[in-house]
Amino acid sequence: MSHVSSSVRRIAATLLAAGTVVGAAALPAAAQDHDRHHQQRPRVEISRVQADSPGRDDRSNRSLNAEWVEITNTTRDAINLRGWTLRDEDGNGYRFDNIRINGRATLRIHTGSGHNTRTDLFQNSRDYVWDNRADTATLRDDRGRTVDTESWGRRHH
Repeated sequence: MSHVSSSVRRIAATLLAAGTVVGAAALPAAAQDHDRHHQQRPRVEISRVQADSPGRDDRSNRSLNAEWVEITNTTRDAINLRGWTLRDEDGNGYRFDNIRINGRATLRIHTGSGHNTRTDLFQNSRDYVWDNRADTATLRDDRGRTVDTESWGRRHH
C-alpha cells in the first residue's frame, strides 16, 4: 500500500511541477498581450503633422514655424515629458525639457524659433526637419521606448 501511495505522490508532484512550468511560461505571453493592448492606444500620441509648410520654403522663421507636429495627451492626467524625444527618420528632432502636457491637451512643436507656451513649443531649428514627401515622426519616452509614430509618403518603414 505504501508503494502505491508513494507512486501517487510522485505522479502528483510531477503534475504539479509541470503545471507550474506551463503557468510560468504562459505568464510572459499574457503580460506581452497586455503590453500590446496598451501600445494600441498610447497615452500620448502624435495627433497631427504639418510637414509641408504652406507657401514657399524660404527658410524664414515664419515658414519654419508653419512646419509642426502635434502631440495629444489622451488621458485625464497631466504627464511630464522631461527627456522625451520627437525625431524624424534622419535623427533630427526635439528633446523635451521639463514640459507638462495637461490631460486631454495638445502641444504643437514648431520647427523654427519662438517663445514656448503651454500649447506651442519651438525646436529653434534654422532648417526644415520634416520631409514634405515622405518621413516618419517618432515619439519616444524618457526611457527610449517608442510611444507613437506617424508616417507619410512611400519611404516610411
